[in-house]
Amino acid sequence: MNFLIADTFTASFNRLSGQDQKAVKASVFDLQMDPTGNGLQLHRIDKSKDPNFWSVRVNRDVRLIVHKTGESMLVAYVDHHDDAYSWAERRRIEAHPRTGAVQIVEVRERVEEVAAPETLDFVIPEPQVADAPLPQLFASLDDDGLLSVGVPADWLADVRAATEDTFFALAEHLPAESSEALLEYAATGLLPKPPPAAADPFTHPDALRRIRPIADQEELEQALAFPWEKWGVFLHPSQRELTDRSFNGPARVAGSAGTGKTIVAIHRAVRLAREKPNARVLLASFSQPLADAMAKKLLVLAPETGGIIPRITTASFRGIAEQMYQLEYGVRPRIASDLVLRDRLGLAAKELQLKGFSERFLLSEWTNVIDAWGITTFEAYETVPRMGRKSRLGPNQRARLWPVFEAVKAGLAAERYTTWAQVFSDLADRLVSRSRRPFDHIILDEAQDLAPAELRFFAAMAPAKPDGLFLAGDVGQRIFQHPFSWAGLGVEVRGRSHTLKVCYRTSQQIRQAADHLLPLVLRDVDGLEDERRGIVSVFDGPAPIVETFSTAAEEAAAVGNAVASWLAEGVAAHEIGIFVRTPELVTRARAALMGIEGAAAITTAPMNLAKGLEFRAVSVMACDQGILPLDERVADAADEAELDDIYETERRLLYVACTRAREHLLLTGVLPASEYLNDFRVGARP
Repeated sequence: MNFLIADTFTASFNRLSGQDQKAVKASVFDLQMDPTGNGLQLHRIDKSKDPNFWSVRVNRDVRLIVHKTGESMLVAYVDHHDDAYSWAERRRIEAHPRTGAVQIVEVRERVEEVAAPETLDFVIPEPQVADAPLPQLFASLDDDGLLSVGVPADWLADVRAATEDTFFALAEHLPAESSEALLEYAATGLLPKPPPAAADPFTHPDALRRIRPIADQEELEQALAFPWEKWGVFLHPSQRELTDRSFNGPARVAGSAGTGKTIVAIHRAVRLAREKPNARVLLASFSQPLADAMAKKLLVLAPETGGIIPRITTASFRGIAEQMYQLEYGVRPRIASDLVLRDRLGLAAKELQLKGFSERFLLSEWTNVIDAWGITTFEAYETVPRMGRKSRLGPNQRARLWPVFEAVKAGLAAERYTTWAQVFSDLADRLVSRSRRPFDHIILDEAQDLAPAELRFFAAMAPAKPDGLFLAGDVGQRIFQHPFSWAGLGVEVRGRSHTLKVCYRTSQQIRQAADHLLPLVLRDVDGLEDERRGIVSVFDGPAPIVETFSTAAEEAAAVGNAVASWLAEGVAAHEIGIFVRTPELVTRARAALMGIEGAAAITTAPMNLAKGLEFRAVSVMACDQGILPLDERVADAADEAELDDIYETERRLLYVACTRAREHLLLTGVLPASEYLNDFRVGARP
């Protein structure tokens, strides 16, 4: 008998007290050991339209709802007695007649019986005035079209009557695949092509999004040990297709914030390690906190004792390079800071009597050209394309500059200094000459912020075999690196690049407002386009709020009031994040939390640390003129192209911070406010 767990169970399980959760775990373990339910108090739920729903007595008050047939035992829900029975009475579990996927369907007539008419947001009230009726979004779709995307038969009429104002309330009652397909239709005018049918309705890609087969007791124990994030464990078919697919060369998954790129990367790592018992997998991201977060999510998907986790190495880009450098040389690299580099460049320019080039220009040229591309000779510098830099340098100018850079290189080497770019380049050169690679599969998250030397390093580390290198990233979230050609470094993903279109993390209102900060189409240096039209969020929420104030004290009071209101409506303190542009401004964020109980659990951080985080409510503070974009960066631009890139990355920083929010978003600033707020206000509540 198949033993399965539904996402509706994991969501309801996480709402129980710790004591009740322990009792539920014991009952679920007993069921898994004996799916017939012998020895447990099982009672058929007579009022349910589905004859296969049973309740299991967990303790005096808590009841487990299971769906039991001759072939399967599905753990579907858990709650206190009356609420658990009410949930089962309003649902049925069945294979959809058209798609073949098992669905947990809310029974249409039961909805009408148990809910008062005024609470049914999807029922259009009688108009008080003779306003023009809103158009029905799906009136042109026939039954065949609606059934093809998994709409249950008894909800066809409601879907066809839905308008833009009523659809999101209706979508809460529909299976996820049908609501997402209808959202895509509303955005693009096209229904997505459904995934192919499966022989087993529980293994259909749509069913696997909400129902997880449990193979043994160890897997069940691991599953119940974590508060599952539904979007992280139950994959959308587009995510599953990329997780399971094999690629003959480097491949990339793109998508705007919240579409699950990281989840695809994590699932691919587990899948490759599971299918290939001796494979070694590297799962890396931009920073160590992001790598640590991925390591925790790995444990949700695979038991520590199953032999899979030990073969997956999680690390930051620099972390894995530092480990390999130590293995190669026996010491840690001594990295020259920007302060050291600025000082050495200034001294060399003075000694060589170089005139006409500012200190800012020298540091920028070193960082973005000489060091980034591993230039070691004048011949290489003479011919390197200075991509994205408009201050053109002719042969004579480069000839004057090169002795300065050459002197700095020699000086750093004499002091046993190196740079991260040199570390990556040196390791790449050594890897290329070796037949054996340290890993069989390389999977990189936040790949949009890879520097040229870093990409060379990982490309050299990746074996030349299927699924050797997989990259996940969003051009719209590139905030640390100048754009450059991946293909020019041998990483050609054309034809193997895919974009995710369904956003799980951020509400439709927040996502739409944040998207105004970026172009509709983002194009990288290799000509690959990241199409942001047609992205849909799977849930509705309040519009983001933009407010400006005369003083920082007024701003702090308003943010404090917003945080207090979020806490009052049930948002936990650890589910709130407050972001500012620089570390120095964190004190301004903390001032807004004075006197708020539990404020210590609220995250306050600079925007550049927002990557990979997720909160129910977010406030982005100090969006003042001179802070966004940051005056220091603008003043430090070496040329016009670098200035343009600074403005773009500052805008993307704001985008990253805003898209950490799931339900609530507040942007504030002191007058005169940042120019970016004007763009964001389109689609936000002023």
